[in-house]
Amino acid sequence: MNSLRVRLGVLGLALLTGFTTPTAASAAQAAPSPTVEEQRLGRAAPQEILRRSGFDTAAPRLARALEGARSYGEARRAVSREGARLWQRAVDRAQGRGPAEYEGREALPWKGGGGRRAGLSRDDDRPLYWARLGMTRDVRTWEPEFGLTDGQRAALLDELERTSRGQDAIRYPHGKGLKRILLTGFDPFTLDRDIRISNPSGATALALDGTVIETADGPARVETAVFPVRWQDFTDGTVERALRPHLPKVDLFTTVSQGRVGRFDIERTNGAWRGGFGDNETIGRTETVPVIDPASQPQWTTTTLPYAAITAAQTGRFPVYDNTSVTEIPADGTESVVRPDGPTPGSTARAGGGGDYLSNEIAYRATLLRDRLGLHGTLPGGHVHTPVLQFAAGNTSEVTDPEFVRNRLDIIAQVRAILKVAVETS
Repeated sequence: MNSLRVRLGVLGLALLTGFTTPTAASAAQAAPSPTVEEQRLGRAAPQEILRRSGFDTAAPRLARALEGARSYGEARRAVSREGARLWQRAVDRAQGRGPAEYEGREALPWKGGGGRRAGLSRDDDRPLYWARLGMTRDVRTWEPEFGLTDGQRAALLDELERTSRGQDAIRYPHGKGLKRILLTGFDPFTLDRDIRISNPSGATALALDGTVIETADGPARVETAVFPVRWQDFTDGTVERALRPHLPKVDLFTTVSQGRVGRFDIERTNGAWRGGFGDNETIGRTETVPVIDPASQPQWTTTTLPYAAITAAQTGRFPVYDNTSVTEIPADGTESVVRPDGPTPGSTARAGGGGDYLSNEIAYRATLLRDRLGLHGTLPGGHVHTPVLQFAAGNTSEVTDPEFVRNRLDIIAQVRAILKVAVETS
């Protein structure tokens, strides 16, 4: 009988910062410890989120499947199946299909008052995030009797990441007159500041995946995927691998992330620079964005979204800005300066309009891929920053509240309206 061992004891050892496509098989070794990201899973808020959504069953289900696996091939199939099941379950929940939580669960009392905690609202992206971490932790610490090489374990983790993020489920129906939109979101981040954080871009991806937006030019089908907040995954090419097969076939794409308080931004320019802020593994990177063929790498890429039309339209309660600011080192200088109107010729990037973190980087990588595929003049695409998703004033401990839910729903609806305007004016 195989054994599935989840180690939550010595938490500071053998940190893994991402996943790479396996190359040559290496000798089988003892399973590594959970990552920094996975270690947060044992805290009270993640456990409450999982219980109240019913997603606390996802990792145990995968664990049972792995216990029954008699070979690496069987394990790979189990991981692929359960990863895809998790993504589809999260999408279904966000779009009103299936139960919002499992029936028969005991309601929990609200802190500091009467009433009972119900399940989390359907628009919540956090059950997917925390359930995935439970699954990756189990795969990472699994020690089957038949043994795993380092390469095989990396391949299992890679398969789980791709399938549970919708990255390999992007499919558009055939037919004339149907526009195709590709949208990406992100996991929650800055969790050591507030473990309760939700990311409205990930929630938007779940809410819109597979939906149709009726536009003046006909129906537009939206397909989505979610990406990790980890530098190493981006270095390993996760963005390009997911997007390259689809960009030549879509009519519009946008990467989406959480940005500034109280506003949307259409980021005009993206910079080839990592500013060093810690990711979800608490790893920082300060360097030029690493890409294939760095000799031809530009310092800047630009949006081809119809930013003027989007900012002029009434899309929702939050203002939408055309953000042209960047930070650069001028061609004849050595110090960084802020340029409100965009980069100057020959300058070196230090921050795009969307900053120098992974939101800027996904925008840079997606638009650079667009350009390298020869689609700059024909494919509208760029980055949308949403408002910061905020809890109600005074809520410092509850994992949700009515204002928090209203803000997230309004952000999702406004992203959808922005897509409609973008399709109609491109």
